[in-house]
Amino acid sequence: MAEERRGAWFGFGFCGFGQALGSGRGRQVHSPEPLRAPGAGLDVCRVSASWSYTAFVTRERPPSGAIPTPALGACPAPSPASSPPPAGGGGQVELSGFAVGAVGGCRDAWASEELLVVLRAGPGPGAGTELQAWAPGSALRGEPLWAQTVPEAEREDGPGGDETQAGPLPLLPCARAYVSPRPPFYQPLAPTLRARRLELGAEHALLLDAAGQVFSWGGGRHGQLGHGTLEAEPEPRLLQALQGLTMAEVAAGGWHSVCVSEAGDIYIWGWNESGQLALPTKSVAEDGKTTSEASGLNEDGSEVKRVAGGGDGAPTPFIAVQPFPALLDLPLGSDAVKASCGSRHTAVVTRTGELYTWGWGSSTDVTVRLTALGYQK
Repeated sequence: MAEERRGAWFGFGFCGFGQALGSGRGRQVHSPEPLRAPGAGLDVCRVSASWSYTAFVTRERPPSGAIPTPALGACPAPSPASSPPPAGGGGQVELSGFAVGAVGGCRDAWASEELLVVLRAGPGPGAGTELQAWAPGSALRGEPLWAQTVPEAEREDGPGGDETQAGPLPLLPCARAYVSPRPPFYQPLAPTLRARRLELGAEHALLLDAAGQVFSWGGGRHGQLGHGTLEAEPEPRLLQALQGLTMAEVAAGGWHSVCVSEAGDIYIWGWNESGQLALPTKSVAEDGKTTSEASGLNEDGSEVKRVAGGGDGAPTPFIAVQPFPALLDLPLGSDAVKASCGSRHTAVVTRTGELYTWGWGSSTDVTVRLTALGYQK
């Protein structure tokens, strides 16, 4: 096994295309394994995973006795535009899986099945950072599908000139626009929205602002917007249910949403077809051999269905759609600090460094479930 270092990255789940760096193709990674960057002198500092491939941003590790590398997730700033891409893979984006390729001079990447987006040094002196959109199958060769410069003057610098106030892609460094996987690729945000982080689901978007408030917009047919309805929202709308609570993290799945408060509480809503909300699912209810199904609504608007045919013949309730944020308790009263979503699964990291996952665990998704909440295979 590769040497495990503090801050190392691990991968697990379906790896039929070699999506986990260094794990090989055509295998199922049933438990977390360390990622193996190509070359002993490289560190993986950021990862963006799509279904069939993964984008890794690496930096060059300094020799022994040199200044330590930045903290995990702190990728190198773009190299000066007049300089060639850094040698040895520092600030390099590398693709692993169905899409392959590598390019230097980068500080961030965002992977989706439709589009691969990278932030690179601009084409000329003083040009700032260039946003490039590539077809995943292009191997990062030739010309990008689309490119746009993000000038230094547009960036929303914080006190002390900190230009890292905005989160990673798809939110742009200027914090005034984001990248969409479908045209138009460049999507401006209203000037009144001071974005700190932005997450995209299959049909919706979540935005966390500088004050810790959450906004959502886009498709809402699975309750993923959290406004209590299944209606779409064309523009960012404040989540009234979370007002008064300061949020620290947001994450968007295919059709569900998660946020983590500064106090460590988890709020979750949207589609629960695969147990991605850690609420009772149809598959669990059907363990008693379903013979019929009925549906209704809770007082909070969540769509509750019942299947008959349990051991005592009584209907067994399950949640299909949760259109309002629901408070989720982790085992042992653990506090959350990070959340992330796949299409139909959810992962949370606690203050004590524990990882909990739940949702779809078939051969095409994450294989570890939160058994403490009853979602066993």
